[in-house]
Amino acid sequence: MNAVAPFTLRNLADEDVTFAGDRPAIVCFVKEDCPTCREVMPVLAAMHAVFASHLDFHVVGQTTDGNAVLEREFAPPFSLLDDSALKVSFGAEIETVPTLRVIGGDGVTDAELVGFVREEWQAMVGDLRRLHDTDECALDWAALPKWRPGCGSLSVDPAHADRLQAEADNSPIRARVMELGSQDDEFEFMFDQGFTDGLPVVSPTPERVLRMLAGTSRDAQEVVAVMPPNMAQVTVEKIAINSVLAGCKPEYLPVVIAAVEAVCTNEFNIHGVMATTMGASPVMVVNGPIRHHIDMNMGLGALGQGNRANATIGRALRLTIRNVGGAKPGGTERSTFSNPLKYTMCFAEWEERSCWPALHVDRGFDPEDSVVTVFAMSGGPTLILDEQSLTGESLGGSIGAATKTMLNARAYGFSQCLMVVSPEHVDTFNRDSYSKADVRRRMQEASSKTLRELGGKPGLTPDEFAGLTDAELDERIPKFGADDDIDIVVAGSEAGKCTGFFHGWIPRRIGSIPVSRKIEA
Repeated sequence: MNAVAPFTLRNLADEDVTFAGDRPAIVCFVKEDCPTCREVMPVLAAMHAVFASHLDFHVVGQTTDGNAVLEREFAPPFSLLDDSALKVSFGAEIETVPTLRVIGGDGVTDAELVGFVREEWQAMVGDLRRLHDTDECALDWAALPKWRPGCGSLSVDPAHADRLQAEADNSPIRARVMELGSQDDEFEFMFDQGFTDGLPVVSPTPERVLRMLAGTSRDAQEVVAVMPPNMAQVTVEKIAINSVLAGCKPEYLPVVIAAVEAVCTNEFNIHGVMATTMGASPVMVVNGPIRHHIDMNMGLGALGQGNRANATIGRALRLTIRNVGGAKPGGTERSTFSNPLKYTMCFAEWEERSCWPALHVDRGFDPEDSVVTVFAMSGGPTLILDEQSLTGESLGGSIGAATKTMLNARAYGFSQCLMVVSPEHVDTFNRDSYSKADVRRRMQEASSKTLRELGGKPGLTPDEFAGLTDAELDERIPKFGADDDIDIVVAGSEAGKCTGFFHGWIPRRIGSIPVSRKIEA
């Protein structure tokens, strides 16, 4: 028969109780919501009164709250031990509760009762009485049911069994394994379960998840963040599962983990980003040596399709937000139109082709650091074509002028954007030693409008506007709330005098602030 390994569990008095396995004992496993367990509680109380002075007597409950309910309702003379972690039940291979085992002094199970069969329980009590020469149990056996089936042990419940087996095997995987029928199509199954973004995903088999976890030295059960709207704990394992779904390679995993850390900050406000009707979504920019290590695209077509790292890293973040955080269209995600950024948007900055410090250096990191920065953007990239400008002043002006209609031709004084400047445009700025600060200043000048042109501003009533002087009406309002609301990176092909820009969401003070996280294996 199956043995019960030595254990130490807490009782409701918050005391540790140890079963060492070196003395004769009775060990019974119960749970509160099992009717048969409730039937045997008085039987166990009567047995305890007779045998507790001869045997160790342990009743193990599988839920903390359930133990409190049983103790309150039955006031047993024994303490109920808390096996809510289910490790003792799993190790003892308990499949049904109640299960009672009589353990000999050598730790071997001498007898076992499963469920409740009156004759079997009565016979076991008789055998124990004769063995230990005790008095009769104060039980009216005739009043007890002849037979009651037990209930399934929580340790074999599919919600717990895979985790417990993984722990027993010292496996890093704790997620529940979902069994497919022999006729099921794995890709259709993923669609049916709602795990996809509308495109096919890769089945996250245990083997694939283990391979993905090899991409990081972090513990699989480490909680990386708590993600709204579900306020779910995002573990490294859960990120790995969604990275498999997205089609990532293991070496991409540290980037996805860092991005999850970034979007789950209060500053980034991922719940607001995904719930807004404006259709905002994270845009990821990667800097540092890891760009080359994982072969990210920063050149021709950097913002489009064709590169596995760019596409799948961005998608893995979106799938984690969906499958773990719970942000799903029609649920908390209420985008009016949505946009393709909801599938993926991740690219690397072409630092070597830039005349400026890289984005992560601007944000306080060392050049040799690998960093991901996440922006909340509501649209784009929008193409700004300028093949005529020969100076930084002219080019900065044309780029700034192109942003006038971003979001709305009257949306002024709060906008933000992410500019992606092509190498040819970088060369134009470089010839005039134009810094990023110069570009921002020139964009603000070229995109500004007067109050007269705007016809008012937020917080100004029609009467107040009508009472303004000519000088006040000619006051120029910048498109962007501050120069720093224009973020600038370099990417794209050597050929093409163009710049792309992503439209921001709402003012950063009430919306989302870009967040950077160092990428660490």
